[in-house]
Amino acid sequence: MGKSLWERTVELTIAGGEKALAPIERFVGKRSLVGNQPFFPTDRFPWVAHVEANWEVIAQELQAILADREALPSFQEISKDQIAITDDDRWKTFFLYGYGFKADLGVELCPKTAAIMREIPGMTTAMFSILSPRKHILAHRGPYKGVLRYHLGLIVPENAEDCRIRVDSEIRHWEAGRSMVFDDTFDHEVWNDTDETRVVLFVDLLRPLPFPESLINKLIVKAIGLSPFVLDAKRNQRAWEARYRARKAAAGESAAVGEAA
Repeated sequence: MGKSLWERTVELTIAGGEKALAPIERFVGKRSLVGNQPFFPTDRFPWVAHVEANWEVIAQELQAILADREALPSFQEISKDQIAITDDDRWKTFFLYGYGFKADLGVELCPKTAAIMREIPGMTTAMFSILSPRKHILAHRGPYKGVLRYHLGLIVPENAEDCRIRVDSEIRHWEAGRSMVFDDTFDHEVWNDTDETRVVLFVDLLRPLPFPESLINKLIVKAIGLSPFVLDAKRNQRAWEARYRARKAAAGESAAVGEAA
């Protein structure tokens, strides 16, 4: 079956966007207030301490989500371009925010986590990233250097050495309650070579830049958020939320948990 007009539009938008952003990315890297390297010291980001201090609160809300893990969408079910790096159901996601758009169900089910996320300066995306045992995410790069990526370890396999991320030539391992910040426009890939699940809080945020570059960067990210690529993911997320709520209603259950019910 051939691709729809909308699918072709999304693909063309991604390809065209990458070409248009390439010269801007070089400038962003030079003007970055935190440097231009694969990983960053977390003490350059004062808000990290607050998130880490609340990691158990976040992990508690996560547990309620994982109770219905099989119903969670695979990443490529929401963001279709991820099919290039994952084509099975062993990398699942649960969104709270995506390029400025609120995932209503995620915010309802994880209100405390959502509130903490809103306190992160320049937060654009926040979700739980759930990696099944023996899952390998193929090497790839992020779409735009004006955004940095943050991971908070929530569930980490006992043998942490066999669960790792490579960014450029550097390899790191997750720790429960600990953070890492990196530039996902460097080539990177992930392995979970254990028999246990790995879950991290996955956040994208605006790269710290001087003014007026910071304003320009904010406008570029806002434009990306209005692109067919992101609008498609938003549509897919809302469709999944509707199916999830319908399934819960058919079973006579609430889609919310705890005080959010």
